[in-house]
This record gives sequence, C-alpha cells and structure tokens, in this order.
Amino acid sequence: MSDQVASAGTAMDGPLEAGRDAHRRHAWEEAFALLSEADRNGSLSGADLEALAETAFFAARPDFEIEVKERAFKAHLAAEDRVRAAYVALDLAFMNGYRGRNSIAAAWTRRAERLLEGEPETYAHGYLALDRSHDARLADDVDTAIAQAELAVQIATRTGHGDLLAEAMTALGALRIATGNAAEGLALLEEASIAAVNGELSPFTTGVTCCTMISACRDLTDYRRASEWTEAVEKWCERQSVSGFPGVCRVHRAEVVALSGAWERAERELRKATDELAAYNAIPPMADGYYAIGEIRRLKGDLAGAEAALREAHALGRTPQPALALIRLAEGRIKAATTAIESALGDETWDQWARVRLLPALVEISIAAGNPARAREAADELSRIVETYRQPALEAGRHQTWGRVFLADRDATAAARELRGAIRDWREVGAPYEVARSRVLLSRALRALDDEDEADLELQAARDEFQRLGALTDLQATEREISTVADRRTGPVQAHRTFMFTDIVGSTNLAELLGNEAWERLLRWHDDMLRGQVADAGGEIVNSTGDGFFVAFDTPRNAVDCAVAIQRALVEHRRTSGFAISVRIGLHAAEANRRVDSTGGVDYSGVGVHLAARVAGLAGGGEIVATTETLGGLDGLALSEPRDAIVRGVSAPVTLVTVAWS
Repeated sequence: MSDQVASAGTAMDGPLEAGRDAHRRHAWEEAFALLSEADRNGSLSGADLEALAETAFFAARPDFEIEVKERAFKAHLAAEDRVRAAYVALDLAFMNGYRGRNSIAAAWTRRAERLLEGEPETYAHGYLALDRSHDARLADDVDTAIAQAELAVQIATRTGHGDLLAEAMTALGALRIATGNAAEGLALLEEASIAAVNGELSPFTTGVTCCTMISACRDLTDYRRASEWTEAVEKWCERQSVSGFPGVCRVHRAEVVALSGAWERAERELRKATDELAAYNAIPPMADGYYAIGEIRRLKGDLAGAEAALREAHALGRTPQPALALIRLAEGRIKAATTAIESALGDETWDQWARVRLLPALVEISIAAGNPARAREAADELSRIVETYRQPALEAGRHQTWGRVFLADRDATAAARELRGAIRDWREVGAPYEVARSRVLLSRALRALDDEDEADLELQAARDEFQRLGALTDLQATEREISTVADRRTGPVQAHRTFMFTDIVGSTNLAELLGNEAWERLLRWHDDMLRGQVADAGGEIVNSTGDGFFVAFDTPRNAVDCAVAIQRALVEHRRTSGFAISVRIGLHAAEANRRVDSTGGVDYSGVGVHLAARVAGLAGGGEIVATTETLGGLDGLALSEPRDAIVRGVSAPVTLVTVAWS
C-alpha cells in the first residue's frame, strides 16, 4: 500500500512542480494544463488549488474557477487553516455576488464570519470589513460603507498585506469620490494603482484596482487621466501575459474614441471588448461596453439598435439611463422620458457623480416638457457638484446646461454667454458632437438677439458637423430648423397637409370614475403611445388639445396608417390591462397657412384645419372618420358607405367615410 502511495506522489510531483513554476511565470495556459493534470493524479493542497483557480480565470474558464476555489476552501478546513479558509470563503462571496447569486454570496460571508470568531486580527478580517463595506454600499448605508473601508485600510496597514491595502484604498477612494470628495478619492486610487502597475500586487488585484481607477476617471470625465492609466495598465498586461483585463481597458479607450467622433471605430472596439469580457464572465465592464454601444447608436440615430444594446446593459445590472430617457425624448414620448430620468435620479440618492451623469438629460427633458423650474433646479445641483472638481468636460456640460435653462427663460444674452463657454470647453476636450449641439443652441440665442447672420453661421456649422459625424437624428432636426427659419422670414406659406385630430371620449366621467392618480397614469400612457405612433408615421404634432392631439402629415397614407395604429394600440392595451381609453379620430387633407413663431414652433390655420377638427367631432369612440377626398386614390382600405354631414362653419355638406381598421 505504501508503494502505491509513493508511486502516486511521484506521478503528481512532476506536473505539480512544473505547474507551480508556470504559475509563477504567469504562463496561464501551461500552468492550467499542468496543475489540472496534477489535480487528476492526486489531491492538491489548498494553496495549489488556489493557484489552479487563478490559472483557470486567466485561461478564460471562470466557471471552473469557482468549483476549484470551493475545493480549496475544503482543503484549508481539512488542514485546520481557519484564516485562509475564511479568506477563500470571502473570495467566493465576492465571486458569487459579482454573478448576481446574492443568497449564495451571503452564505459564504456568514461562513467566513464564523471561522474568524475568536481569531486574532489577520488580513482575512480586513477582507471581511471590505465585504461589509460593499454590502453597505449596495444598501445605500454610506456611513457604514466608509467606516468599514477605513477599517480595512487600518487592518491592511497593521498586517502589512499589500493586496488588501490596495483593495481597501480602492474601495475607500471610490466612496470618497461618490460622496463629493473627488480629490481625496483620486489620491487613494492613484496610490493603490501605482502599486498595481509597478508589479507589487497579485494579477487579479492589479486588474480590479486599475479598472476602478480608470472607471473613476471616466465618471469624472477626466479623460486625460483616464488615458494615462489605460496606457499604464496595457503595458502591465503585456509584461504579465494577462489577456483578460485589456478588455476592460478597451471599453474605456473606446469611450474616449467615441467622444472624439470616431463612432464606427469605437463601436468595433466595444464589440470586440464585450466578446473578450464574456469569456471571463466580467459582468460590470461588459455592461459598460453595451451601454457605450447603445450611446453611440443613439447619437447616430439608430434608436432601435441603441435600445437593444441598452437592454443588454440593463440585463447585466447597469442602468440604461440617461441614454434610454433621451431615446424616448427623440421619439417624442416626453412623459415617458420624464418618468425614466426622474426614476433614475431617485435611485441615486448619494452618489454625486452618478447624479452628474443624469442631470444634463433631466434639464433637456424638463425643458421639452415645459417645466423650466425643474430644469433650473437640476442645473443648480449640477453646478454645486461640478464646483468640487473642475474639469473641461464638466465645465462644458455645466455651460451647455445653463445655456438651455437661460434660453427657456428667454434670457438670450445669458444663454449666448454660457453657450460660447460650452463651445470653448468642448473644443478643448475634443468633443465635436457636443460642440455642434452647443452651436445649435447658440444660434437660437443669437436669433433672439436679432443677430441673424451669426445665428445662420452657427446653425450651418452645426449641420455640417452632424453630417460629417453621421448623427442622423440631429442632422434631420437641424435641417428642419434651417427650413423653419427660412419659412419664418417669408411669412405664412401655403402647405398641403393631411390633418388629424384625436379626442378621448368621455374623459371627464372616466377621470371621476378612476380617481386622479389612476387617471393621470392612464393619460400618461395614452400621450406617450400616441406620440410614439405619430413619430413612427413621420407626423408632426402641432399641439395638444387637452384630451387629444392636433397632428399634420405629409401624405394621407401616413395619416391613415397612424390612425389605425393608434386604435389597434388601444385595443391591445384593453386586452392586456382589461381597460383602455376610447379615442375618436378625424382626418382631412387640405391647403392651410403654415406659420413659424419666434421659438421655431409651427402652427397651421385655415378652413381646412377647422374642417378637420369638426370631422373628429363627428366620430364616435374607436372610430376613424375622414372626408372622402382625403382617402381618394388610396388602395387597401375598407371604408363605410359615404354619408353627407353638415359641419358648423362650412356652408356646403361634407361627405364622410369611416375607416374599418379592426
């Protein structure tokens, strides 16, 4: 029997020693193969199993890594090494939490706590403090999170544990930044990161530390600092033969590339990065990558593609805001945009820089919603936070935000001053898209100051930049604005449009029946749905008429398709929710006077508009009624028999038909 044991030991020693050597050299694939062979030949120690788990991670086998660490935990217990077993248990808690397995993570934490009871202070106690800090942060208990991170730093200092000290300083630094002390937080992160890229820490701790450093720079829009650390980390990765963390760096580098306007190249880098990170199950940076892809697609005008990428980010645990709220704004669904951005801000109660990422969108959406007071509140908060850490991109965003607010307040002089500052700072950052957006706003301020020539120059420059970048949505909006300016200079013009009026049937009784809160929810859904259908059909909402909308379309076909889509959406809502609003719709095509006011708003007037409104009044709930001349020549429609009707304000009878849409 003893000869058999000796033989097994000899068989294992060869690959084990070679595997240990390959692990020390960071030859990850070689080490994984050799240590796996040794593992099959006999029982590895807890330390050797930890080495095998690390090689599994860097060899892109993250699921195998957890299994091996669970065995390492058992091996340390069997060897009565309670401290190391507790450390591995805390590592398993982190790994399971990282993958969203929160109940399993909590169980491993409790296991570690029991193992450390009665033990003198060790580095494992520091990792327990870090675990508690992380949990407190997730629970929005900021004071406890900071206190536990500080305790971890103290324990690391007393025990002389380099990895623990770096991770504790990183956690504390991130908390300091989030609570408004960016300078102190960055100093802590930099101290930890320099130890990392200098080769003083384990490979995994190095990656986590540097990733947090670069992420913090990105959140603070400190792109120069982010570039410095990205370059340093990439050099470290090359020296250490580490291929996992470059995916993280590639995400952040692509974000900087996107800022410069090279969107196609940035998206290619991001797709490559997310594929690489998927092999490591690196969920948070993958989510960042998908969010960045969504943001690029949004700017390009690919709203459907943007939303798909943002949903991927959301599925991985990253908020899709503010990009998704801005998509809703671009779709004309202002109430949905407002709800989304306000909800996101409500979730970020203490992280100052998370709020900074959301506040500019809130300003833009609030102004579109006709709520300048809320926009001013958001701009004030943004200014207070940015004041604590001045960077060109933050200053540019602040100037741009106040430019919007002053424009809404009709203070064109103040708006022009702020927007010129935004253009200057965005140029320093190297952000051509934001420069162009600021130019559009500046043109409006200049026009209000009667400086038409300069306003035209700014608007044309913005249009040219949007075209160069491929920013389709902004390009179309700017071209409409240029056309609108030309129309305003020539006065009212005759335009042939198909007009649609919608109206909710029995709205007063319905509001009384449902109560204010439920009615407001239902009305919000109705408004967002209708705006979305109009946007899809290429319509132009002229104004809201209380319980309905006045819309203009270029063609009768677009108007009919939109009306049918609205009625079908109402039926579907009734099917899924058990209740829906009843809406009547009237259509009429005619010549009308098209006017543009000083703010760029468009209105239509004339007998044709009056008649369209009267036609809607003759419809019943769930009906689409149109004048016969409006639908003449359209194929594929099921229509009722024509009928004549007397319309108030029109001398001759009007012939109407009802569109069968169900």
